[in-house]
Amino acid sequence: MRKIFCCGLALAMLAGPQAVLAQRASQVLTADSAEAIVEGCKAFALANKRSHGIAVIDSGGNLVAALRMDGNSPGVMAFATEKAKAAAMWGFPTAGMEQAAKALPGFADAPYVVALGGGVPIYSKDGKTLLGGVGTSGESAADDIACSEAGIKAAGLSLPPPPPPPPPPAK
Repeated sequence: MRKIFCCGLALAMLAGPQAVLAQRASQVLTADSAEAIVEGCKAFALANKRSHGIAVIDSGGNLVAALRMDGNSPGVMAFATEKAKAAAMWGFPTAGMEQAAKALPGFADAPYVVALGGGVPIYSKDGKTLLGGVGTSGESAADDIACSEAGIKAAGLSLPPPPPPPPPPAK
């Protein structure tokens, strides 16, 4: 019995990581995709004569790519990173977190909540899998949102699905 267990464990250790990586390969945010998002954000910023801190985070909250454009302080970059983490962890844009904080008591104190636009979740091309989040900071919230969305689109990935419509008012 012990021999069978040890052989099975050895086979799992040999085949396991490759099998898991192969299964997850289409469901992760790659370094190439993250760099494409940063480049898309940078192109948007330059075209609009803006300057942003840009951070791309995977679904586990890990930094994959980042750029602090000229003229931005380290604080701007830190804020972009926090926006990206919030979008990646919650799966919806940080622009919606302010309303959620007002509607749900205690939500504002939950981990990874940033109630200012600029953090946008990154979804797979088919829009079904949350891959991570991009956060931008350094300009107005509306411009930060547009920059993040431009980066996601430039990489050929999807924006978050629209929120469901609100329920009809009670009569």
